[in-house]
Amino acid sequence: MKGRVLVAGFATRHVAQSAHRAGYTVYAVDHFCDQDLAWYTEDCLTFGELTELPEKIVELAARHPVDALVVASGAEAVGTTIPLCGTPPHKVERFLDKLEIQRFFEGLDVPVPSLAGAGHYPVMVKPRRGAGGWRNAIARTEEELHRWEEAWPDVPYVAQHLVDGIPSSVSCVADGRHARAIAVNRQILRGKGGSSHGFAGSVTPFSHPLAGEMIAAAERIAAASGCMGSVGIDFMAGEKPWAIEINPRFQATLDTVEMATGESVFGMHMDACHGVIPATMPAARRVAVRRILFAERDMRLDVDLSALAPRIADIPWPGTEFEEGHALVSVYGCGETEATACADLERNAGTVWRLIKG
Repeated sequence: MKGRVLVAGFATRHVAQSAHRAGYTVYAVDHFCDQDLAWYTEDCLTFGELTELPEKIVELAARHPVDALVVASGAEAVGTTIPLCGTPPHKVERFLDKLEIQRFFEGLDVPVPSLAGAGHYPVMVKPRRGAGGWRNAIARTEEELHRWEEAWPDVPYVAQHLVDGIPSSVSCVADGRHARAIAVNRQILRGKGGSSHGFAGSVTPFSHPLAGEMIAAAERIAAASGCMGSVGIDFMAGEKPWAIEINPRFQATLDTVEMATGESVFGMHMDACHGVIPATMPAARRVAVRRILFAERDMRLDVDLSALAPRIADIPWPGTEFEEGHALVSVYGCGETEATACADLERNAGTVWRLIKG
């Protein structure tokens, strides 16, 4: 084994799985502790609120001495005495605030949707902190903006002018001074309901006329950020590549990046944290797609879906209860083209729904 790592965050299965495949002994602190997280870890602890994370990390590290801490979403700013492989909290804090990200992009002179003044609509409303995009919303009138404010009272937000385009991202690794793109991804959003702009999956690679420009911009952004390890830059691919966010952590696109390229994202992350980044961008060998399935109603999942792995992941334990709209499970598809990969995903998703609905 290459070493012992503790992976911490709201959802860590994708990181733990990548670390396990790369030859590490893995421990995890995770909100869900799904069935398949247990397959890739020696031990895992669950938590309820993010405020519990630091004490859970300390508890698990006391139980199992580890060589390094690796953080996922929700744990980026956690400070511990465990050696961190990733962006230090004092650097990462800036990129957890979307207003600071806006200023960072403007300072680099990269295209970014401008902040909207009072009375200018339509706008994209986003909480200043938080990941996943599930609270993002388009406000086309002052009344719609007020409804968002009433739904999320006391939540600071930014309002940007609306730009057209395809939600996408570039996955990078950085050593604090230099960066290399490792994949271009199309993001799948939920598209309906109160969380219509929430992340719901990805397609890798994303073949688009602006892919080259997005790669160049992402590498410049990631290098200038001072971040270390895995870094993701979100874009809207429209009339130009509009920079949207910087994610100073492992991204939810990790699965499709690895499936498409055959390369270890965790391995590249650890190498980058030790000053080594790839000389060139890995070539995609096939198209990979992931989609998250969401509960259509309040429900209890009694069926065991584990036999469907590796076509699915984030597998709940039988007996888990879900509220309507909450994530159930991730489903994958692969193929030589995006069309064949999506057809594979639809077959796998159909199998999941048939088992769930009996």
